[in-house]
Amino acid sequence: MHKIVVTVTGASGSIYAKLLLEKLSAAKEQWTEVALVMTENAKEVWRTELQDESYKQLPFKVYSTTDFHAPFASGSGQFNTMIIIPCSMGTLGRIATGISNDLITRAADVVLKERRKLICVVRDTPYNLIHIRNMETVTLAGGIICPATPSFYSVPKTIEEVASTVVDRVLDLAGIDVKTFRWGNEEK
Repeated sequence: MHKIVVTVTGASGSIYAKLLLEKLSAAKEQWTEVALVMTENAKEVWRTELQDESYKQLPFKVYSTTDFHAPFASGSGQFNTMIIIPCSMGTLGRIATGISNDLITRAADVVLKERRKLICVVRDTPYNLIHIRNMETVTLAGGIICPATPSFYSVPKTIEEVASTVVDRVLDLAGIDVKTFRWGNEEK
Protein backbone atom coordinates (compact mmCIF):
# COMPACT_ATOMS: atom_id res chain seq x y z
CA MET A 1 0.00 0.00 0.00
CA HIS A 2 1.15 3.51 -0.75
CA LYS A 3 1.57 6.54 1.47
CA ILE A 4 1.59 9.49 -0.93
CA VAL A 5 2.18 13.18 -0.50
CA VAL A 6 0.82 15.35 -3.30
CA THR A 7 2.06 18.89 -3.51
CA VAL A 8 0.74 21.61 -5.79
CA THR A 9 2.88 24.62 -6.62
CA GLY A 10 2.05 27.84 -8.44
CA ALA A 11 2.92 26.74 -11.96
CA SER A 12 0.15 26.74 -14.53
CA GLY A 13 -1.61 23.39 -14.85
CA SER A 14 -4.10 23.16 -11.99
CA ILE A 15 -6.19 20.78 -14.07
CA TYR A 16 -3.43 18.18 -13.70
CA ALA A 17 -3.53 18.44 -9.89
CA LYS A 18 -7.34 18.33 -9.81
CA LEU A 19 -7.55 15.24 -12.01
CA LEU A 20 -4.76 13.47 -10.13
CA LEU A 21 -6.46 14.08 -6.78
CA GLU A 22 -9.83 12.94 -8.14
CA LYS A 23 -8.29 9.76 -9.53
CA LEU A 24 -6.44 9.06 -6.28
CA SER A 25 -9.70 9.53 -4.40
CA ALA A 26 -11.36 6.98 -6.69
CA ALA A 27 -8.47 4.51 -6.17
CA LYS A 28 -8.53 4.64 -2.36
CA GLU A 29 -8.14 0.86 -2.07
CA GLN A 30 -4.57 1.28 -3.42
CA TRP A 31 -3.20 3.63 -0.77
CA THR A 32 -3.27 3.99 3.00
CA GLU A 33 -2.74 7.74 3.16
CA VAL A 34 -2.66 10.74 0.84
CA ALA A 35 -1.48 14.06 2.22
CA LEU A 36 -1.83 17.35 0.38
CA VAL A 37 0.23 20.54 0.43
CA MET A 38 -0.66 23.58 -1.70
CA THR A 39 1.21 26.84 -1.93
CA GLU A 40 -0.75 30.09 -1.80
CA ASN A 41 0.28 30.70 -5.42
CA ALA A 42 -1.12 27.26 -6.33
CA LYS A 43 -4.49 28.22 -4.83
CA GLU A 44 -4.50 31.49 -6.79
CA VAL A 45 -3.60 29.72 -10.05
CA TRP A 46 -6.29 27.08 -9.36
CA ARG A 47 -8.93 29.81 -8.86
CA THR A 48 -7.79 31.55 -12.07
CA GLU A 49 -7.54 28.49 -14.30
CA LEU A 50 -10.40 26.35 -12.99
CA GLN A 51 -12.66 29.19 -11.87
CA ASP A 52 -13.47 27.50 -8.57
CA GLU A 53 -12.12 26.67 -5.12
CA SER A 54 -12.81 22.93 -5.29
CA TYR A 55 -9.43 22.29 -3.66
CA LYS A 56 -11.18 23.16 -0.38
CA GLN A 57 -13.43 20.08 -0.67
CA LEU A 58 -10.77 17.46 -1.35
CA PRO A 59 -10.98 14.38 0.93
CA PHE A 60 -7.33 14.48 1.98
CA LYS A 61 -5.54 15.84 5.01
CA VAL A 62 -4.09 19.23 4.05
CA TYR A 63 -0.85 20.59 5.48
CA SER A 64 0.48 24.15 5.43
CA THR A 65 3.74 24.82 3.62
CA THR A 66 5.16 25.84 7.01
CA ASP A 67 4.08 22.71 8.94
CA PHE A 68 7.38 20.98 9.58
CA HIS A 69 5.59 18.64 12.03
CA ALA A 70 3.91 16.91 9.08
CA PRO A 71 4.79 13.19 9.10
CA PHE A 72 6.43 13.34 5.66
CA ALA A 73 8.89 16.01 6.84
CA SER A 74 10.88 13.08 8.22
CA GLY A 75 11.95 9.77 6.74
CA SER A 76 10.42 8.02 9.74
CA GLY A 77 6.99 9.06 8.41
CA GLN A 78 7.47 6.40 5.72
CA PHE A 79 5.70 8.16 2.87
CA ASN A 80 6.98 6.24 -0.13
CA THR A 81 5.87 8.54 -2.97
CA MET A 82 5.82 12.29 -3.50
CA ILE A 83 4.17 13.90 -6.51
CA ILE A 84 4.67 17.60 -7.24
CA ILE A 85 1.98 18.52 -9.76
CA PRO A 86 2.48 20.97 -11.30
CA CYS A 87 6.06 21.59 -10.25
CA SER A 88 7.22 25.16 -10.71
CA MET A 89 10.75 25.75 -11.90
CA GLY A 90 11.44 27.66 -8.68
CA THR A 91 10.46 24.61 -6.62
CA LEU A 92 12.52 22.35 -8.86
CA GLY A 93 15.53 24.67 -8.49
CA ARG A 94 15.28 24.68 -4.70
CA ILE A 95 15.04 20.87 -4.64
CA ALA A 96 18.02 20.54 -7.01
CA THR A 97 20.17 22.76 -4.79
CA GLY A 98 19.06 21.29 -1.46
CA ILE A 99 17.24 24.39 -0.24
CA SER A 100 14.53 23.12 2.12
CA ASN A 101 12.81 26.40 2.84
CA ASP A 102 9.24 25.04 3.12
CA LEU A 103 7.42 21.76 3.66
CA ILE A 104 7.39 20.92 -0.05
CA THR A 105 11.13 21.23 -0.54
CA ARG A 106 11.83 19.56 2.83
CA ALA A 107 9.57 16.60 1.91
CA ALA A 108 11.29 16.29 -1.48
CA ASP A 109 14.67 16.28 0.26
CA VAL A 110 13.44 13.54 2.60
CA VAL A 111 12.08 11.42 -0.26
CA LEU A 112 15.37 11.68 -2.14
CA LYS A 113 17.56 10.97 0.89
CA GLU A 114 15.45 7.93 1.75
CA ARG A 115 15.67 6.69 -1.88
CA ARG A 116 11.91 6.81 -2.31
CA LYS A 117 9.92 7.98 -5.33
CA LEU A 118 9.81 11.70 -6.20
CA ILE A 119 7.81 12.63 -9.32
CA CYS A 120 8.09 16.24 -10.50
CA VAL A 121 5.50 17.18 -13.12
CA VAL A 122 7.12 20.23 -14.67
CA ARG A 123 4.92 22.30 -16.91
CA ASP A 124 7.01 25.28 -17.98
CA THR A 125 8.07 25.71 -21.60
CA PRO A 126 10.48 26.37 -23.17
CA TYR A 127 13.27 25.24 -20.86
CA ASN A 128 16.37 27.31 -20.31
CA LEU A 129 19.74 25.79 -19.46
CA ILE A 130 19.18 26.32 -15.73
CA HIS A 131 15.90 24.35 -15.91
CA ILE A 132 17.59 21.54 -17.83
CA ARG A 133 20.48 21.35 -15.37
CA ASN A 134 18.08 21.34 -12.41
CA MET A 135 16.10 18.54 -14.03
CA GLU A 136 19.35 16.63 -14.57
CA THR A 137 20.39 17.14 -10.94
CA VAL A 138 17.05 15.92 -9.57
CA THR A 139 17.14 12.94 -11.96
CA LEU A 140 20.68 12.04 -10.88
CA ALA A 141 19.53 12.25 -7.25
CA GLY A 142 16.81 9.67 -7.99
CA GLY A 143 13.83 11.84 -8.88
CA ILE A 144 11.62 11.42 -11.91
CA ILE A 145 10.98 14.40 -14.17
CA CYS A 146 7.64 13.91 -15.91
CA PRO A 147 6.90 16.92 -18.10
CA ALA A 148 3.21 17.75 -18.40
CA THR A 149 3.33 16.87 -22.07
CA PRO A 150 0.06 15.29 -23.16
CA SER A 151 -0.18 12.53 -25.73
CA PHE A 152 -2.78 12.40 -28.47
CA TYR A 153 -2.74 8.82 -29.78
CA SER A 154 -5.78 8.04 -27.59
CA VAL A 155 -7.68 10.71 -29.57
CA PRO A 156 -8.80 12.74 -26.53
CA LYS A 157 -11.91 14.84 -27.10
CA THR A 158 -12.00 17.13 -24.05
CA ILE A 159 -9.41 19.14 -22.15
CA GLU A 160 -9.88 16.72 -19.25
CA GLU A 161 -9.09 13.76 -21.52
CA VAL A 162 -5.98 15.55 -22.81
CA ALA A 163 -4.81 16.33 -19.25
CA SER A 164 -5.58 12.75 -18.20
CA THR A 165 -2.94 11.46 -20.61
CA VAL A 166 -0.38 13.14 -18.32
CA VAL A 167 -2.11 12.29 -15.03
CA ASP A 168 -2.49 8.62 -15.92
CA ARG A 169 1.23 8.45 -16.72
CA VAL A 170 2.01 10.02 -13.33
CA LEU A 171 -0.22 7.49 -11.57
CA ASP A 172 1.53 4.69 -13.45
CA LEU A 173 4.88 6.04 -12.25
CA ALA A 174 3.52 6.16 -8.69
CA GLY A 175 2.46 2.52 -8.87
CA ILE A 176 -1.28 3.21 -8.86
CA ASP A 177 -3.22 0.94 -11.20
CA VAL A 178 -5.51 2.99 -13.43
CA LYS A 179 -7.73 2.04 -16.33
CA THR A 180 -6.36 4.11 -19.18
CA PHE A 181 -5.45 3.99 -22.83
CA ARG A 182 -2.59 1.58 -23.43
CA TRP A 183 -0.66 1.59 -26.66
CA GLY A 184 -1.59 -1.50 -28.69
CA ASN A 185 -4.80 -2.01 -26.69
CA GLU A 186 -8.11 -0.58 -27.92
CA GLU A 187 -9.54 -0.14 -24.39
CA LYS A 188 -9.69 3.32 -22.86
